[in-house]
Amino acid sequence: MDKRDIEKIEKIVADRKIGHSNLLKSSEVYRMFNHLDESTYKDKNLEKKYKELIGLGISIFKNCEPCMEWHIHEALKGRATREQIIEAIEVGIEMGGGPASVSSRFALMVLEYYTNDKISKNDDK
Repeated sequence: MDKRDIEKIEKIVADRKIGHSNLLKSSEVYRMFNHLDESTYKDKNLEKKYKELIGLGISIFKNCEPCMEWHIHEALKGRATREQIIEAIEVGIEMGGGPASVSSRFALMVLEYYTNDKISKNDDK
């Protein structure tokens, strides 16, 4: 992974944090959506990490790079293994065919970003 890849992921994280903070302050609809998001990903019949892996597969299918970053980060926080994340990426590839294989390369780059001990990360939303 080169410096531009790291900068891209860090910009996605920074932009999400700023956007999240601004929208929480100014949008009732976003606050309701945020509550829905928090409720959806809580451990219930499915553990949070499995829900995040599902979200990752859908993110690859939809080619949503900020979504891939978020779901990989959250899956890792939920104790998903690298192997489980790879399998979720493979499901995304299968569901999306060729275009999803392109998205999966970004997902792998994010996984490397979060599992490379030499890179410092901020775990805040």
